[in-house]
This record gives sequence, C-alpha cells and structure tokens, in this order.
Amino acid sequence: MIRKILFTLLAAAAAPAAYAADGCSVQLTGDDALKFSLAQIEVPASCDEFTIDFQHVGKLAANVMGHNVVIARTADVDAVASDGLAVQPDHVKPGDARVVAHTKVIGGGESTSLTFDTSKLEDGGDYSFFCSFPGHSAVMRGKLVAGG
Repeated sequence: MIRKILFTLLAAAAAPAAYAADGCSVQLTGDDALKFSLAQIEVPASCDEFTIDFQHVGKLAANVMGHNVVIARTADVDAVASDGLAVQPDHVKPGDARVVAHTKVIGGGESTSLTFDTSKLEDGGDYSFFCSFPGHSAVMRGKLVAGG
C-alpha cells in the first residue's frame, strides 16, 4: 500500500502541465528561484485562442522578484527583454510588434492570465515564453510550440 501511494505521489509530481480539457489553456507557475514550472507549452492548431494562467508561487514582492510571461519569436527574446528594461511596471515596451502577448508583472502569491489569438503564431514558428523582469530572461524561458 505504501509503495502504491509513493508511486502515485511521484507520478503526480512528474506530470506535465495541467492543460484544460479542450487543450486551449495551460497553468504555469514561476517562483523565487527564477524557474517556470514548464520548459515547453504546446498550442494546438485546433485552438483559435489560447490562455496561459500564471501564478507566482514565491513569496517575494513584485518590485523585488516580479515575474511575467511574454511570448515572442525566439530570435527576438533578448531584444524585447532589453527594450523593456526601463519600462515600468511590466518591462515590455508598449506597442512592441515583436510581442505576441504578455501578462503584467506579479509578485509572490499573485496570479494573472493572458489569452491571445493563435492566428498571431505561424505553425512551426520558433517561439519562446519568458519573464522580462530585469535579468530574468536569461534563465526564465521556455519553448512555445505552435500548431502542436
């Protein structure tokens, strides 16, 4: 019995993201150790819109260890992050055409979400999601697969 319980707990801990039944949304977390809970998010071709529900599971405030989720072509990530360094409070340059979508910056214990039109993505395009808080994009990033 104990073996079965341990196996169930380990399997749950190793499980991939919690996707909605229709596959058109995902839950993502970020923490005070500069880590997202997912390395990859797949956006099915059948979705007209896709939602990322984001929760900061850390304890530090937004002005100290804030996180957001920004989606852009992988080739544009460093430039988008650099251009947003001085932009308060969300560290994304207003009207930046390279940005597919982004959330606001949140602190520990807070949640936010973004919903975007998937027609902004090219099937097979090379996209990433990342945190644009100063210094975070180097380590807080993952791959976003369109049409998966």
